[in-house]
Amino acid sequence: MQPVLIFDLGKVLVDFDYTIAARKIAARSTKSPTDLHAFLGSSPILLDYESGQLTRRQFFDALGQAIGFRGDLEEFGSYFADIFTEIPGTIALHAELRRRGLKTYIFSNTNDLAIEHVRRNFPFFNDFDGYILSYEVGGLKPQPEIYAAMETLTRRRGADLIYLDDRPENIATGVARGWRAILHESPEKTRQALKALELL
Repeated sequence: MQPVLIFDLGKVLVDFDYTIAARKIAARSTKSPTDLHAFLGSSPILLDYESGQLTRRQFFDALGQAIGFRGDLEEFGSYFADIFTEIPGTIALHAELRRRGLKTYIFSNTNDLAIEHVRRNFPFFNDFDGYILSYEVGGLKPQPEIYAAMETLTRRRGADLIYLDDRPENIATGVARGWRAILHESPEKTRQALKALELL
């Protein structure tokens, strides 16, 4: 039985830059881009949204009030989600694995605004066998519950799961469950790691 491959999304398949959103949102709020970027990085509001504790509307209402945003949810969403660019090397790597008949999955701490934008703008996103997304399952990596959800989805355990992520703490939880893990630092290094596993 072939192993399955699990891909983190942000900083692995797509890069993201919250300064883009901060600049656009700040123009319609009471905070400067610098203050807004810092706020997004430290506020529990975003974590509550990405862990499924807040709906899109609740997130917008809470954040909008905190920053004095003067627009509506549709305008805010268009700014907040438009922060991504593809990482061509990893996307090409994924396509090679698919051509070899391997099953692949997305495993991401994220939110519904981001996923709608990625699904609409990046065709590669639709070429996976399944998705475990934090806001849907009500947990965030590196909490073990979200890893258990991936095991249930794939019907695999331990070394049958090969996991790519850019964050060491997320990798550590996978390793503790017996997954084979690759700390993603660049498409080139990940390619070499997959070659060592005889998957390419």
